[in-house]
Amino acid sequence: MRLLFLLLFLFNYCFAQQRPNIIYIMSDDHDADAISAYNKKFISTPNIDRLAREGMKFNKAFVGNSICSPSRASLLTGQHSHKNGVKNNFTRFDSSKTTVAHLLSQNGYHTGIIGKWHLHSYPAGFDYWRILPGMGQYFDTRMITMQGDTITEKGYSTDVITDDALNWLDTINKTKPFALFLHHKAPHRNFVPALKYLEVYRNRKFPEPATLYNNMDSHSTAWQQQTMGILDVMRLCADLKIDPEYLKDIPSLQPDKTDIATYNAIIKRLPQEQQQRYKEIYAERGRIIQKEKPRGDALLQYKYQWYMQDYIACIASIDESVGRVLDQLDKDNLADNTVVIYTSDQNFYLGENGWFDKRFAYDVSMGTPLLVRWPHHIKAGSVSNELVQNIDFAPTMLDISGAGIPPAMQGVSLLPLLTAKKPAFSRKYLYYHYYEYGKDHTVIPHLAIRGSEYKLIYFYTVEEWELYDLKKDPGEQNNLINSTVHQKIITDLKKELHNLRDQYDDHEPAGILK
Repeated sequence: MRLLFLLLFLFNYCFAQQRPNIIYIMSDDHDADAISAYNKKFISTPNIDRLAREGMKFNKAFVGNSICSPSRASLLTGQHSHKNGVKNNFTRFDSSKTTVAHLLSQNGYHTGIIGKWHLHSYPAGFDYWRILPGMGQYFDTRMITMQGDTITEKGYSTDVITDDALNWLDTINKTKPFALFLHHKAPHRNFVPALKYLEVYRNRKFPEPATLYNNMDSHSTAWQQQTMGILDVMRLCADLKIDPEYLKDIPSLQPDKTDIATYNAIIKRLPQEQQQRYKEIYAERGRIIQKEKPRGDALLQYKYQWYMQDYIACIASIDESVGRVLDQLDKDNLADNTVVIYTSDQNFYLGENGWFDKRFAYDVSMGTPLLVRWPHHIKAGSVSNELVQNIDFAPTMLDISGAGIPPAMQGVSLLPLLTAKKPAFSRKYLYYHYYEYGKDHTVIPHLAIRGSEYKLIYFYTVEEWELYDLKKDPGEQNNLINSTVHQKIITDLKKELHNLRDQYDDHEPAGILK
């Protein structure tokens, strides 16, 4: 009998060890162009690049609703927003829903989520969690623990979240596989970099996108109504005690009480010995504005550079974090049996069209970076150009773990692509539905269908269509909806859009497609 128990123990031990660990790292608003594996013109990210070099890089990964909370709900459920119930940033996620965490736990995995949650509820299905309240803070952020306490953790948020994640890995029993969800706050606005990286990038001059100075007048209602402009909307973290006559015509340079309170709160949270240096750097920007009083394109040029300096400096800390995680896996001899996934909740505008933020179905915001490493299973340096989406992430992790994929999940497993057992998908189109309007950035609700060559978008509250040729016009500047030579393509894509709405059972609002 003892021999039987011993054999059963050894069998269970070996089986547990054979199943791979999973580390899912998600940053917030990290545009793929700000990863040097995708684009080398902004920043060098050697640690994130290591995942591409040793695993697979996806060039056509997208989300189904480009905004923070909906993307997180899709990750957990493998469902589009209309099914998981989170269509915007203000809806509470029902944690009793079956999620990838529940299913991995039931399949014998340690499960933990640490960092940004942003779903107006507490996590469920995880063995361990420690989450930021709302967006969290860049310095000395508060964290909500499983015991219901809210504590303050000293330090820079990217470092703190990484510390907590690695500490959790140290505490768990490694005879069971684990799934760690490490969710960064960075590089979400308001951008506050660690001082060491702000010093590196504060004088860096970044290349301007060709469309930075775009005129919205020739574009659709959606373009004209959006409030995502770097020039008109983005606030400066700067001391602007200057001529009120100059300021009165430039709303984005008029710090109100909320802006001042936010700035003061940020400075107050900084390490005491660093506060003066931060003030000096931001005041230096203010002095330039005071001296030159730039307007129009000249002001936009300054604001773009300062935006990029802060944004890229935040990403440098994330790359350092990824390096720490990979080093720890190497140190603990876990690298070979651990799948590491790096992604973001969506891409982010880096000045294209003169914008920041996301939300639109255009590739700049609908896209997301996706890099996956799994030694001995994924060929090093491989690249996929298949259309994949964030509803695929949960099914993929379940498939990797050996668990079944529930029929309610609308995504598909990427495991056959990762292991090259199936180099191509039959999927021809991706579905997109954005809902939120009026709260932030005034982006009109819309539907979209994206194929490999064309994208069709419908802003249904204003009844305006857009068609883009993604090969000839990857920047999506030339709306072909009235082109006589594209009418058959438009008709076909409208039919496919109807089919996708049926496939995903999305019929709200009713009757919007004609």
